[in-house]
Amino acid sequence: MLLCGTNPLRLYMFHEGLARLATERYIEPCNANLDKQYMHLTNYAINKHNPKFVFNNNSNNMGVGHKRSLSCVYKQLAAKGLDID
Repeated sequence: MLLCGTNPLRLYMFHEGLARLATERYIEPCNANLDKQYMHLTNYAINKHNPKFVFNNNSNNMGVGHKRSLSCVYKQLAAKGLDID
């Protein structure tokens, strides 16, 4: 995504790219979970150390794991009935 301006909001989405997903379900930050870096960050260097991290070793199936192709994420969102256009 390229953010070009905020007033008015102007951004451009590319059809392909890399989506990094957090390895823990997101919960709004509070004092009790501020140290849960796997929940709040999608950084590969951090999340790859979580035992829950799923590597994708199959370039023919980029819709699994915590690093996915953006086109696969779009397909998964569309399959759930979301308007990705």
